[in-house]
Amino acid sequence: MNPSTPVVNNLRERFNRHNQGKVDYTKERLPLTLVTYIAFNDKKNAYQFEKYLKSGSGFAFRNKRLI
Repeated sequence: MNPSTPVVNNLRERFNRHNQGKVDYTKERLPLTLVTYIAFNDKKNAYQFEKYLKSGSGFAFRNKRLI
């Protein structure tokens, strides 16, 4: 598991931080709209899925199925 990967316990808090411009990656893209979220019972699975979504095939899956 990678501690820099943004798996969170409080989605509302994280979303608000992004929309308040406190996250460098998204502060130039405001306001943000939450389109999809996926909850996992296991943190390891959440990290693995997020890593997959950032891969080439995961990026294509995300664009076709999630947004």
